[in-house]
Amino acid sequence: MSSTESPDTATAALPVPPAGPGRRGAAETVHTVTLPGLTLHVRAPSGEPAGRDGGPHGTGGDAGQERAPALYVHGLGGSSQNWSALMPLLADRLDGEAIDLPGFGHSPPPDDGNYSVSAQARAVIRYLDAAGRGPVHLIGNSLGGAATTRVAAVRPDLVRTLTLVSPALPELRPQLTAVPTALLAVPGITTLFGRLTRDWTPERRTREVLALCYGDPGRVSPEGFNAAVDEFARRLELPYFWDVMERSARGLVNAYTLGGQHNLWRQAERVLAPTLLVYGGRDRLVSIRMARRAAAAFRGSRLLTLPEAGHVAMMEYPEAVARAVRELLDSEVTDVTADAGRS
Repeated sequence: MSSTESPDTATAALPVPPAGPGRRGAAETVHTVTLPGLTLHVRAPSGEPAGRDGGPHGTGGDAGQERAPALYVHGLGGSSQNWSALMPLLADRLDGEAIDLPGFGHSPPPDDGNYSVSAQARAVIRYLDAAGRGPVHLIGNSLGGAATTRVAAVRPDLVRTLTLVSPALPELRPQLTAVPTALLAVPGITTLFGRLTRDWTPERRTREVLALCYGDPGRVSPEGFNAAVDEFARRLELPYFWDVMERSARGLVNAYTLGGQHNLWRQAERVLAPTLLVYGGRDRLVSIRMARRAAAAFRGSRLLTLPEAGHVAMMEYPEAVARAVRELLDSEVTDVTADAGRS
């Protein structure tokens, strides 16, 4: 399917690709963290951090600069592998970790069965508190962007900077291609969808998802496509797969309807951390027209728009996103130095 064709309405069954694009710049380590009622799968780059030119740290990166902790949070249907292209590009500056949110990737469902945006934010907070890594540079995509916005609003002590890639913030007029994702929240719809698509191969499912999420699905390497197919096939065997998708979609839709201080836009206005916003011109799930509103809501924010990118710019254009994150980090260092000089 070309990037100009409208994807089948059923493609929203997995709004974010389950695995990374296959362009991994370094080996990865994985481990699990067990908290009361919650087990999280955590991924991180391993080996010598690369410099900004791809060489070893010290030859092309910022030699002698201490790496700051960072946490990456994926979107609905995704996993920690969604960050496997971006993390190595920032490893000389950021000591990064990516988590599988409860019920996604290799993380089992939470004991309480709560998949609301607030519950996902609490999972991030609980992990950061347990790991003692805060304040971190917090980076989120889609649903992960909504959850990390809540984290930054309610626990500013845990967030040093915030980067949001196509954050799932409420839209008054959602794109038609995003409507099927909202339909996942309807009780029983995922069961119906599963019956209607029981004959779909993992390859077809993966192509549909990539057509929905990428500005140009042709940018996915054969290795990345095969990795996504394998991961999709594994997920479909999980007894809780469809239930997690339905409950998570419902949690996101419910978050859109909250008013008062719990409204996501109100919480965006409370974020104090320097913020980078990344939007794709070909995003079929989060419209680029929301970029201006987001830039106004997050005080003093930076905005990167990538005209050819879709919903997962960190997978499609990791180098461009990495450069923007570096500029955010550099501006934070400059601001801290200036404040120290004035004191």
